[in-house]
Amino acid sequence: MLTRDSLLTEEQKARLDYLWAFDEDYQPLHQAYLVYQRIIDAYEMKNRCQAKKAMSHLIDQLRVMKGKAHKEIAQLGRSLHKRRRDILAFFDRGVSNGPVEAINGRLEHLRGIALGF
Repeated sequence: MLTRDSLLTEEQKARLDYLWAFDEDYQPLHQAYLVYQRIIDAYEMKNRCQAKKAMSHLIDQLRVMKGKAHKEIAQLGRSLHKRRRDILAFFDRGVSNGPVEAINGRLEHLRGIALGF
């Protein structure tokens, strides 16, 4: 499920279609999968202006989702909306603070281990 739709084989697509049709309990998972695909699509767009608009539109859509099945997705939308400016800045500059956050995470882990001595 982490593979882009465009990279799936016909057999994999058929298996996913079977999963989505198997039981209604899988519908929230299907919705999350579709959101994930739209996020990937936005980051892979060549035209950054269009990509920024697509991501902004997606954040707006997620934020207002209602219903029990969409509870977690709506929360994701609200979280993305809070960080909207930072997320959309990627499309202006083409860089993120991911590498810095990775180093910070390793330092925090090291600090946690060191407290045991």
